[in-house]
Amino acid sequence: MEIERINDNTVKFYISYLDVEERGFSRDEIWFNRDKSEELFWEMMDEVNEEADFVMEGPLWIQVQAMDKGLEVTVTKAQLTKDGQKLDLPDDIDDRRKMFSSDDAAAPEFDEFEPVFDEPDFKKLEYTFVFSEVDELLPIARRLMYVPIETALYHFENKYYLYASFDEILHSDDDVKNNISVFTEYLQTSPVTIHRLEEYGKEIFKEDALSNVLHYFG
Repeated sequence: MEIERINDNTVKFYISYLDVEERGFSRDEIWFNRDKSEELFWEMMDEVNEEADFVMEGPLWIQVQAMDKGLEVTVTKAQLTKDGQKLDLPDDIDDRRKMFSSDDAAAPEFDEFEPVFDEPDFKKLEYTFVFSEVDELLPIARRLMYVPIETALYHFENKYYLYASFDEILHSDDDVKNNISVFTEYLQTSPVTIHRLEEYGKEIFKEDALSNVLHYFG
């Protein structure tokens, strides 16, 4: 986890999804399970406190930005205004929001700590499959030649891994089920995530893996 101390009242840190998983959490848990997301957050804050000497006093305002490979989290002690003056926070949450609201475009935006992580704007359904030889992908590539699926191919620990991603805008639930049934007809699913493959695996095709396999091996 990368930690940046902005000032006495604000700290920013970045945690990769790989780091999240190594801490024992899944991506679904941190987005949709409030207890798990809070558990992860306070675990990270303990580490921030140790490394950046950021003492947690009073209410905290958290801003979370989801990135391709991880999360960027900004935490500010809410007992200060944007100009650094001390204030007493009212008990009512709506009143607190009004105190921190501003028409100034340059003013920072703060999100109340409930939940810790906001749900992404759209969802991606991600799957990973493991197999021994690249040509095992050929029948899948032929059958799904005209289906818009995001795919990538990696070599990791003497095995090949195919990553496939569907988004809810382009694919209905039935589409996803039908296409996944084609994959599982030839390949085994794997718990290895795309983040681990990107971090430790050898990239063969970063995108359009099925069409590239069909082109070079078919």
